[in-house]
Amino acid sequence: EVEGIHSRTDYDLMRHQEYSGKKMEYFDPQTQERFIPYVVETSAGLDRTILMLICDAYREEEVNDEKRVVLKFHPRMAPMTVAVLPLVKKDGMPEVAHAIEDGLRMQFNAFYDEKGAIGRRYRRMDEIGTPYCVTVDGQTLEDGTVTIRDRDTMEQERVDKSRVAEVLSSRMSTWSVSDR
Repeated sequence: EVEGIHSRTDYDLMRHQEYSGKKMEYFDPQTQERFIPYVVETSAGLDRTILMLICDAYREEEVNDEKRVVLKFHPRMAPMTVAVLPLVKKDGMPEVAHAIEDGLRMQFNAFYDEKGAIGRRYRRMDEIGTPYCVTVDGQTLEDGTVTIRDRDTMEQERVDKSRVAEVLSSRMSTWSVSDR
């Protein structure tokens, strides 16, 4: 139950009046009548809404005979919008990745991760609902391009590192549930 709406009529107040001995009546000065009001009980909460959103976004997919868990949040609702991942922790890749992350933080909730193999990092980002991963690799050091990986399609596209924010903004503005 995400939200509850219950018409309790006058039942609860009548029972309370009966057992407490206190009058629960309301006096209407316009009609000069006394009556026990009807009660509409509602219940809603942010925790229920968040649970509903998580349940709606949760997917399990088979990829290469392995279960892939994905939270397919709309990019604007994802806890992290983009992860910046150096392929390895050497050869200047972490420094380039940190510079890209710093530039993206002005516009997006960006996250840097260098722990573990790149495939495992992609899976971790899928599991927490991060819609885009930017990978810095050897080719980045040669020609200044990076790979942008889409969480939902797992497709990868190479773009110039100076255009990452522009490409992400464009993808977020055209994102559609029907595309997923």
